Amino acid sequence: MKFYAFFSLILLGVVSCSPDNVKKDNSLKKYFDENKVEGCFALMNNATGKFTVYNLSRYRDSAYQPASTFKIVNSLIGLQTGKIVNDSMIIKWDGVKRWKEDWNKDLTMYEAFRVSSLPYYQEVARRIGKDTMQLWLDSLKYGAKSDTDKVRITSAVDSFWIDNSIKVTPDQQLGLVKKLYFDQLPFFKTYQEMVKRAMLFENKPNYRLGYKTGWGFKENGNAIGWITGWIEENNHPYFFVLNIESPDKDFDMFTVRMKMLKGILTQLGFFEGKM
Repeated sequence: MKFYAFFSLILLGVVSCSPDNVKKDNSLKKYFDENKVEGCFALMNNATGKFTVYNLSRYRDSAYQPASTFKIVNSLIGLQTGKIVNDSMIIKWDGVKRWKEDWNKDLTMYEAFRVSSLPYYQEVARRIGKDTMQLWLDSLKYGAKSDTDKVRITSAVDSFWIDNSIKVTPDQQLGLVKKLYFDQLPFFKTYQEMVKRAMLFENKPNYRLGYKTGWGFKENGNAIGWITGWIEENNHPYFFVLNIESPDKDFDMFTVRMKMLKGILTQLGFFEGKM
């Protein structure tokens, strides 16, 4: 079975984040304050290995449900195990009307990823099955605190990434997309390229921006938002993760997280093709 072809241990955390290569940038605090959120941001310059970080302790030590960022991993496992044939594979809509209109139709993997369709990826997870999913999470060390740690799927296979039973750190999120960018995850290169294509939302003359968003809720009801990905200028990649948290029940996660990301990246000198 091709499931076993690239089966290997791999720690997702960047690990090399240390006092010697981290610049704490408290000037970024204003983006969190003006939107009344807690959170953190980190950017890694791949050429130098240096990090720019706001709120280092949250970035490195705090873990949260991955929410829809798990679609990166779910896609890769689905493709590697053959449950998703390719990124054009359609899963039929089940006819149930849901709150997001983009979900209420037949979707390909590429389309489902880009509209972040929960029903599509829940069906993919069910087809993968809990035992196979667990093997791959063990292989990736997804959410693990160390090489010897094991994170178990203790709830339903189609909801464990949105119910707080598995959590990842912002550092692990950044590490995952960095390895994906360089085709270093234990999946066939073709499949990693498919996921990267789905993540590429902005392909401009001056820059390329790839990312996956996530939105969920902590046990206390606070909203958690993610954006993790890369920005590439002059064929040079930088990897980033934004994590925010709000107690506001009416918080506009869709608008705020992207506004914050664009504001931070602009302040750091991106979008002009000069980096």
